[in-house]
Amino acid sequence: MVDFARVQKELAECNRDMEISGVSIMLHGNGNDLSHLSGTISGPVATPYEGGTFQIDIRLPDGYPFEPPKMQFVTKVWHPNISSQNGAICLDILKDQWSPALTLKTALLSLQALLSAPEPDDPQDAVVAQQTFVGTAHYWTETFAMRSSIGTEEKVQKLVEMGFPEGLVRATLEVVGGDENMALEKLCSG
Repeated sequence: MVDFARVQKELAECNRDMEISGVSIMLHGNGNDLSHLSGTISGPVATPYEGGTFQIDIRLPDGYPFEPPKMQFVTKVWHPNISSQNGAICLDILKDQWSPALTLKTALLSLQALLSAPEPDDPQDAVVAQQTFVGTAHYWTETFAMRSSIGTEEKVQKLVEMGFPEGLVRATLEVVGGDENMALEKLCSG
């Protein structure tokens, strides 16, 4: 059975210094189920993720804290250890290296550290691991983790910087009505 007293204590501890740590946790959907939480992490400075705010779905198994929390990115992120399809995370402390001495805050801080130091030798997403991901990661951060709107020329420039031919980028953006997210998906799958 989940130790709910511990979870409440962890929530308070995590949110006490969220401005400094860059991580926070709240009840999912402002509900009252302590076994389903939502976390946020700030993109680490001097990485392609800087300036982004990444949402993490957190589910606590009945065996928590003796079993690791189930975490996955809700915010799309381009990273070799995070699935670009479903947000699944490849991180040892969320699997066989979990210890009851660890907390939800340390798990979120570990995810933040993972964004700073990818492990391409242990990929969750093989496609990402095979590509130079910095440009694409920066683009995905701006697209999915930041609130901004950019013009067509800026969209074209960003997609071209990721290695796609300009003509194909312009044609794809036109087909999808300027939706850069759909354009990126079409370009990656085509």
